Amino acid sequence: KPRFNVLLRDDKSFPYILIRRDHEAPQIKKYRGSKMDQGDYFGPFASAGSVMRTLDTLQKAFLLRTCEDSVYSVRTRPCMLHQIKRCAAPCVGLIETEDYQALADQAADFLRGKGADLQKRLAADMEAAADDMEFERAARLRDRIRALAHVRASQDVNPEDIEEADVFAIEMDGGVSCVQVFFIRAGQNWGATAHYPRHEREQTPEEVLSAFLVQFYDKRPPPKLILVNKLPDQAELIADALELKAGRKVEVRRPERGSKKDLVTQAARNAGEALSRKLAETASQTRLLAEVAKVFELETPPERIEIYDNSHIQGTNAVGGMVVAGPEGFIKNAYRKFNIKDTSIEPGDDYGMMREVMRRRFSRALKEREEGNG
Repeated sequence: KPRFNVLLRDDKSFPYILIRRDHEAPQIKKYRGSKMDQGDYFGPFASAGSVMRTLDTLQKAFLLRTCEDSVYSVRTRPCMLHQIKRCAAPCVGLIETEDYQALADQAADFLRGKGADLQKRLAADMEAAADDMEFERAARLRDRIRALAHVRASQDVNPEDIEEADVFAIEMDGGVSCVQVFFIRAGQNWGATAHYPRHEREQTPEEVLSAFLVQFYDKRPPPKLILVNKLPDQAELIADALELKAGRKVEVRRPERGSKKDLVTQAARNAGEALSRKLAETASQTRLLAEVAKVFELETPPERIEIYDNSHIQGTNAVGGMVVAGPEGFIKNAYRKFNIKDTSIEPGDDYGMMREVMRRRFSRALKEREEGNG
């Protein structure tokens, strides 16, 4: 158990890319949560944005469908994605099943880090198509090669040296910390994310990182290699625990030289820059809250500000929204949406909708306070 408590606020699971294998025309999609569906999972990615950028490239390159089975089964003509060359339209038979499955296999090979070999095969196929005067097919292969080259240029790390790893770097200033995480899978950088764990001011970087790693992998599978810029307290114990969780060897290492050291140094540089931005934003927010206290004649600056608004579509689909701000800026994981349930409220009655939102919000707050959770 860590000596100090460190609160990792962003505890949601990271997204994956899933190529489903339970359908004759495999679907490619973003996936988050337990791995229940049959298929090939690739990840984790640092963010939904990283996944969507990669999916966008894979659609351009391999023309795989993203539609759900319920939509696929009722198609009678190609959809817009086929028209803009993002889908091969297996739903209406514009590609043979075997050929479509070959595209799915190529996409999986690319995500497994076999992009260089795949590009060579596609280049050979393009030349053969040109020799046979199949110029339209050659053009499609050319576009596929270009799309893959673009994403490989932005994601390659060192496929021969680092196959699978998570990279952690912590920087600390004035009792505030930033942990930068790189995800390396199949020799490719699948994005980075920054975390700002809450902890006691007297904690050292090694203590914070130790507690952070324990929480980070609580519900996530660890990779074979974990690289760090500060060797965490109880590093061997953490590695042993992760080995039990993964059922295989897991190494926690602070590299001293080579490409692994370069990668950790880059992560530390990113962490320092992110921390500087965070501290600047916090200082600005502190000044703003001090002004709010002055204008409203408050004894102290507010710790939490909630902002509410309503919306509807010509009197239907009424919802209320709440956003929250505090000393560190907007607190996105505290945002809430309220579906208006009171059928007696007249369409477009903003006051009635706001009354329901306020009642539900503060009824819940009072209940949480009584239970000792608020």
